[in-house]
Amino acid sequence: MTIRRSTARHFAPRAGAVLAAVAAVALSVVSASSASARYAHIGASHGHSAGSLTPVVLQWYDITNSTITDAAFPQPVTGSNAWDVSWVAAAHAAAGSRNPDYQVAAFAQALHDALVSLVPSQASALDSDLTTTLATVPDGPAKSAGIAAGQQQAAAEIAARQNDGLDTASVDTPFTPPPPAPGVWQPTPPAFGPAVRAGEGNATPFLLTANNEFDPGPPPSLTSQTYLQSLAETESYGAVDSTVRTPQETDVALFWEPAINIQYIEIVRAIIADTNHSLDWDTRFVAAFQVVTTDAQISIYNAKYKYVRWRPVTAIREGSPGVTADPTWTPYFTTPSYPEYPSGHGGYAGAAQQVLTAFVGPFAPAPISVTSPTDPGSTHVYTDWAQVTQEVINARVWEGIHFRFSDDIGARQGAEVADYELPRLGSLGLY
Repeated sequence: MTIRRSTARHFAPRAGAVLAAVAAVALSVVSASSASARYAHIGASHGHSAGSLTPVVLQWYDITNSTITDAAFPQPVTGSNAWDVSWVAAAHAAAGSRNPDYQVAAFAQALHDALVSLVPSQASALDSDLTTTLATVPDGPAKSAGIAAGQQQAAAEIAARQNDGLDTASVDTPFTPPPPAPGVWQPTPPAFGPAVRAGEGNATPFLLTANNEFDPGPPPSLTSQTYLQSLAETESYGAVDSTVRTPQETDVALFWEPAINIQYIEIVRAIIADTNHSLDWDTRFVAAFQVVTTDAQISIYNAKYKYVRWRPVTAIREGSPGVTADPTWTPYFTTPSYPEYPSGHGGYAGAAQQVLTAFVGPFAPAPISVTSPTDPGSTHVYTDWAQVTQEVINARVWEGIHFRFSDDIGARQGAEVADYELPRLGSLGLY
């Protein structure tokens, strides 16, 4: 099944206290086109022979992806951090010279060393990959200098991110929820397991000065029109036995069920496959994308565990003032074991949209086909980044695990993180 999108609905405006809390923010996801002009210098390509080194970049992009996938980290942000550290190190190493022999050696060595340190179980395969790549580079001073730079930059980045709070134990810090009350998160069916990812919002960010810097403000009250409309929508469209969710909407829900970075890995890969870019540009782009989306995740989870808001399944089964309880209601997908507000998928998508816009503009250079492991046989084709964000927002509602206002607000929070960080990428050596 192939789904093509040519238009995208803009996000619903914020309401009540949430709107007041962020009214001063200049950039929202819907203004992404302006980001392209503001940050044109970020997207400028540098380096030797644009496109001539694309195959080695794609090779090591795929190596990184398979290495982190095989590591099977319990929480996605730990894998995101492995992307961050390894590609920031590679960007720093490759920037040391425009000589292609140097760049290839530095790039591959940095990725190898960082990934071996972060995912030691994959060391043997990574050693073989590095040997294969370095065998393509003629021996000489440029190759030797590149290898040395890769080793140095990987070691420096690993040291800089020691004890950053993104390891599994720190991310999954135990959490005791508040006593049950209307609006307060509680463990959700069917497992009623403990909260996870409670420590994610306390991790050390790359560029934020404070983890609550873009706090979205409290969610709408349980008696507000915004909340009641969102509750009704999720109850109707997100039920496992929904009679109003269309086959196309069900497909969208299925498509975005897994960890959100999986589909974006395909999107980013399609961009670096464009041979108009240099190795230097590609490496900076991947590093920037990963760093900004990781900081967006940290920001979102800081807010999640501040507001500790209940999930739709609890809200619908328990009821609240003016809302009749439905004890048998079941969401289309099993609810994740952490608070609902704001949406993590929304936050990631909002940040990703801004980074993509800053580097390549608001539209895809060519239609990009994306697949999903949870929706076999379905291919979604995207032509602009707003399409992707809107589809992510819709999916979480149609899956029955989020309220639309939480998805919208999460997307804006992610965009605000990106808007803050894009001009500051230079402090990480990424433009």
